[in-house]
Amino acid sequence: MATITVKNIPDDLYAALKARAEAHHRSINSEIIVCIERTVRPQRIDVEAALSQARALRRLGTGAPLSDEELSAAKAEGRS
Repeated sequence: MATITVKNIPDDLYAALKARAEAHHRSINSEIIVCIERTVRPQRIDVEAALSQARALRRLGTGAPLSDEELSAAKAEGRS
């Protein structure tokens, strides 16, 4: 495998990379590789799969909306 050295990384960019790496439970090196892979080899979106997933999510939310009384009761219950 090849090795690349990156010099003069701005402090704010390094901090953002470090935060992303921590959020994804990766080393900074692994996070950089993931970022490069996503840029150099972007994934094609399967339009039909995305639409199918969106439709399934939409069906989950088709129930009757909560009334003001139900919302107030739920808020009050969480405060006790």
